[in-house]
Amino acid sequence: MTIIERITADLTAAMKAQDAPRTSVLRMAKSALKNKEIDKKAPLDEAEAGKLLQTLVKQREDSASQYRGGGRPELAEKEEAEIVVLRGYLPQGASEAEVVAAVEQAVAETGAKSMKDMGAAMKVALAALAATGKTVDGKLVSDAVRKRLQG
Repeated sequence: MTIIERITADLTAAMKAQDAPRTSVLRMAKSALKNKEIDKKAPLDEAEAGKLLQTLVKQREDSASQYRGGGRPELAEKEEAEIVVLRGYLPQGASEAEVVAAVEQAVAETGAKSMKDMGAAMKVALAALAATGKTVDGKLVSDAVRKRLQG
């Protein structure tokens, strides 16, 4: 069952259960996926759907941190609840150990020695992690590469 099919089925179940918060998040996700399909003029594959859901999660994380900084914890909690629902449709994320191992391999592969080589190492590390089928935040990889090349 694809991500889009799972979201559609779960949306129907949430509507029947009258779970308003979950229904709202799933409608938003389904709408974003459909809009992306329309823009692409072709059905989305699993990788594209996963990438779009990651973007939605990232947007909510940013919003939650801004709400917390602005003294609006109730809105931050709403965003965090949406993150939990959306993450349920993403593949398992790469662990910190997997990120570090991919960075080490990328640095060895590219011969990166300074911050000038960061882009090449990032590209190889992200490709290696994507090949495993696990989701990964580019910022985590960036931080790991920077730490490795500086220290």
